[in-house]
Amino acid sequence: MGQHDAKKSIVLEPRKVQLTPRSGIEIQRVLPHREVRTIGAWCFVDLFGPTSQEHAMQVAAHPHTGLKTVTWLFSGEVEHRDSIGSVQIINPGELNIMTAGDGISHSELSLDSNTALHGVQFWVVLPDEVRSIAPKFNHYKDLPTIETDYSTLKVFIGQLEGVAASTQTYSPLVGAEIRFNRSGTSSVKLLQNFEYGVLLISGAATISGVEIEPGSMIYLESGRSDLSITATKDSLLILLGGEPFTESIIMWWNFIGRSHDEIVKMREDWATHQTRFGSFQDKLGGRIPAPPMPTLKLTARTGKPK
Repeated sequence: MGQHDAKKSIVLEPRKVQLTPRSGIEIQRVLPHREVRTIGAWCFVDLFGPTSQEHAMQVAAHPHTGLKTVTWLFSGEVEHRDSIGSVQIINPGELNIMTAGDGISHSELSLDSNTALHGVQFWVVLPDEVRSIAPKFNHYKDLPTIETDYSTLKVFIGQLEGVAASTQTYSPLVGAEIRFNRSGTSSVKLLQNFEYGVLLISGAATISGVEIEPGSMIYLESGRSDLSITATKDSLLILLGGEPFTESIIMWWNFIGRSHDEIVKMREDWATHQTRFGSFQDKLGGRIPAPPMPTLKLTARTGKPK
């Protein structure tokens, strides 16, 4: 982990994790991080691929509560199935948002493709007043773009540079892909009440004077009015932002709750096939079991950096 002006920015380096025993794809997990647990309500960032492996993503039925999953691809195809009847193939430039609410289960399966699978999945924590709503799924194809002298920005959540995506959020957020068409410097207007994270997917980039490596993210505290990105041609980045999320939460396995007892109940409900998570027929068969509960009591924490 490296730092540059700790009061303003922190470089978050990813850690490598295995997605599932069936999936050989390499995952780089950026959030949650020991320095920064959330950026706005963004609480989880997994970068996967690129890989040409035929069965790169094989994630059987598994549950979620208290969050939204947000899936964005750079290349390849993934099929989503869930317990409320959704079946959706996602392609690059499209967005899948699954709102778990009180409980949902789903599977994810990469499809045969001539292109490598490469993408990112985010989680967004739901505020307390809406975290127990009924689950739902939305797919978006038509997302706004912004052209600058050096880059193309595609806004998939929230508003940026006066352009708004039609995606629904329950807290103030922004999410956008930034592709550099040629080497140079682009400036992006920011909201001073938002904190931000910029993830470098590929290429070379210096963000507000800090050079980061592919797979790393720079966290920027609130109070900035603009962002300067200098990058080489074909560099690819993701910008995330939101109002600091002040609620204390527990993230454990695929669940987000507010207390240890809530997490225990969620785990038991999944293990005993309770109706809150529904059921569906996926192409993989079987359900992913929850891991054992830790021996120590889980404690709710905020997402503020140390």
